[in-house]
Amino acid sequence: MPIPLFNSVASWFLKKRIHQIELFRKFPNEVQQEVLRKLLVYNIDTEVGKKYDFKSIKSYKDFNNRLDAVSYEDISQSIERMRKGEQNIFWSTPINWFAKSSGTTNAKSKFIPISYESLDDCHYKAGKDMLSLYFNNNENSKLLEGKCLRLGGSKEIYEKNNSYYGDLSAIIIDNLPFWAELSSTPSQKVSLIPEWEEKVKAIINESLNQNVTSFAGVPSWMMVLLNNVLKQTKKDNILEVWENSEVYFHGGVNFEPYRSLFKEMFPSKKFKYFEIYNASEGFFGIQDQNYSSELLLMLDYGIFYEFIPTNNTDKIIPLSDVELDVNYAIVITTNSGLWRYKMGDTIKFTSLNPYRIKVSGRTKHFINVFGEELIIENAEVALAKAAETNNCKVKDYTVAPIFMSSNDIGSHEWLIEFSDEPKDLENFTKTLDKNLKNTNSDYEAKRYKDSTMKMPKVVKARPSLFYDWLALKKKLGGQNKIPRLSNSRDYLEELKSLN
Repeated sequence: MPIPLFNSVASWFLKKRIHQIELFRKFPNEVQQEVLRKLLVYNIDTEVGKKYDFKSIKSYKDFNNRLDAVSYEDISQSIERMRKGEQNIFWSTPINWFAKSSGTTNAKSKFIPISYESLDDCHYKAGKDMLSLYFNNNENSKLLEGKCLRLGGSKEIYEKNNSYYGDLSAIIIDNLPFWAELSSTPSQKVSLIPEWEEKVKAIINESLNQNVTSFAGVPSWMMVLLNNVLKQTKKDNILEVWENSEVYFHGGVNFEPYRSLFKEMFPSKKFKYFEIYNASEGFFGIQDQNYSSELLLMLDYGIFYEFIPTNNTDKIIPLSDVELDVNYAIVITTNSGLWRYKMGDTIKFTSLNPYRIKVSGRTKHFINVFGEELIIENAEVALAKAAETNNCKVKDYTVAPIFMSSNDIGSHEWLIEFSDEPKDLENFTKTLDKNLKNTNSDYEAKRYKDSTMKMPKVVKARPSLFYDWLALKKKLGGQNKIPRLSNSRDYLEELKSLN
């Protein structure tokens, strides 16, 4: 299809979708109740549908009383059955794809089921909506006259059967509809190259001569790619390489640590940044206004939302009952067969008409600056094994990111107070890094050949440093604890100033 014709057809379609978005903006709770009704009816004859008698559920009250909220650990055995070929457990149509990600307490990786319905009605629909909302805010955009440079993961096949697993981005790319393939670079073949360094070279070689107008991907990975582009082209910024660049669609990690770096890459006030909120479990929010930090909660993607106030974890409420500026843990029921699933993310509502949100964090301590999703359980296990191997004892510690700079990739900095010090701190650091890789597959991916993260830096804390810091804060005793993992350097720098 010639580009001008494709551009005209796509522009018409995207404008048409805005009217549908306006519908759930005006009638959000009615749309959500209809989503729940369809999910229940569609799965009456599944294993979970028979267990909870979906046929007799006539209201949200019935649904709330009948089904318990669950974590990944609660359903992991059933997911393993699905990965071995059993069907019709949580979802009525066959599920052969599983998005692999870290973050569980009992496993190195978790495997989130991906149905064809969720690909079509959630992830691909969201991709179109991302463009629809951007065009709605930027009527003179030339975005579709060029291509989007996308950066995804790699694909692997689960060896024991015919089910597939990999990064969500790889699953999406592997199943892309034709319209998305036409408007994207690099090709599907290059996008799914598993070896990172080989992939970067291939992306650059295939995309340099394209008219790239937009970019999409996780900031940490995208920054590495763009730095390689500048090295190869010997240009000062990306606008000298692709002069028609308009926008970067980003998500996955907090963008603030990267904002100044991207402004160096794209030194134009006209260049825009649009945030999205997606995860292996689904696509949830899209920035619907220029220069905003709020995300429109997308309500017609086959996902039914519920919320747990973090100050009252015994209570689960529907969308209609949420309030502004309250921290909520998200519970989702999805068109991939997740039923009242506790994601672990927390959000706050910034608007109730329409429903707009900000991602406020996780329900557990974590670091996710580079997409590594390191949670407290991963850190504790790796640290304990490193201490055992190096015949030392850890008394207290805290971890913070070392943010990327224009000349260097990122890392983690560990400030550790030992009661018995290791004889060789360098060897301890290497052992810690090795165990973190073994414990967390996302950390392992970011550390692969120093692609996004370098070896962690370990700094020895003086005796009683953490005690003195808590004393200074008047937080000795009670429930006060050392902040173990943080996405900022605030705690670490305060402690280091006392060290």
